[in-house]
Amino acid sequence: MPILKTINATISFLLELAMLAALAYWGFNTVENTLVKLLLGIGAPAIAIVIWAIYNAPRSARRLPSVPRILLSLLMFTVAALALAAAGQTTLAVVFMVIALANQLLAYLWKQ
Repeated sequence: MPILKTINATISFLLELAMLAALAYWGFNTVENTLVKLLLGIGAPAIAIVIWAIYNAPRSARRLPSVPRILLSLLMFTVAALALAAAGQTTLAVVFMVIALANQLLAYLWKQ
């Protein structure tokens, strides 16, 4: 079982990176204006990083308890999936969300 928990933790980290990439992709592909593209493409992931660092990071002084933390993670992953769908990557959004749901369910069950 420890190897499965390690794999799930690794997937969780990869999902975090994918979330940032999804938000950047959406930002850079949502409008034609170059300045707005830069603001959204850099700003959306930056906001996600700040929220994650404050409430989800393992060493954060304000880290949320397990259930609220998992719910926040799911909310942020959902926003990223919706951003992908809005940018025309519907299949990728669905795959991302299915993996995120499975990952967070296992994290809850295994108390990660």
